[in-house]
Amino acid sequence: METIYKILDNKNIMASFFIVGWVAEKYPEVVREISNRGYEFGSHTHMHQLVYEQSKEEFYQDVNRSIKTLEDISGKKVKMFRAPGFSITEQNKWAFEVLHELDIEIDSSVFPAVRAHGGMPSYGVEEPSILEYNGVQLKEFPINTHSFMSKNMIYSGGGYFRLIPYFMLQKWTANDNYVMSYIHPRDLDPDQPVIKDLSISRKFKSYVGLKSARFKLEKWLTDFDFIDIGTANQIIEWNTVKKVKI
Repeated sequence: METIYKILDNKNIMASFFIVGWVAEKYPEVVREISNRGYEFGSHTHMHQLVYEQSKEEFYQDVNRSIKTLEDISGKKVKMFRAPGFSITEQNKWAFEVLHELDIEIDSSVFPAVRAHGGMPSYGVEEPSILEYNGVQLKEFPINTHSFMSKNMIYSGGGYFRLIPYFMLQKWTANDNYVMSYIHPRDLDPDQPVIKDLSISRKFKSYVGLKSARFKLEKWLTDFDFIDIGTANQIIEWNTVKKVKI
């Protein structure tokens, strides 16, 4: 986290943090530090379980616990959510009803293409939009994708960000009108312990590119102007964006 704070301070930019509830319980000082520095934050569930592996009631209880944990620690209202692994899919759209019931106003869980964790290709929009489902509306900041070798893929965060050469990252970013960037603290920690007994493909996805990730991120933040979700929310004219019924 200190690495992330230093990068943001040096670039004089704000960021949005989606926090896992059990991590907040174990390290409440991290939540307080994020809050005291003026960064906004939202729920990333409590146990970081894929949404489609839970029932509606299980999902409600999990997200509710995470929200209460974050609010109790910070004294601030939680209004944002992101699902682990973008795991709200065509089969569990009821998750948006749960989020609305828990007073979430802004979501960033939609992967508008096919992927290993399901995705939601029917969404069809890769820009800030109003998501409508069963009478519920949420402000949606979907992840953006790029067509590469006939496949829509993420390039702006996580393992994808670490694996893609910077010249490609720079080119694709310049060509897109909207980019949703995200990074995990572990993506910037080349000295982290390596988990044994992982498959070769999983090791590749988890550990390749860690040493160059910080340099890549700092250059990216220099070459392009980034804002946090809260700032975007304020400047977007929501009455003019696309409404997507799912």
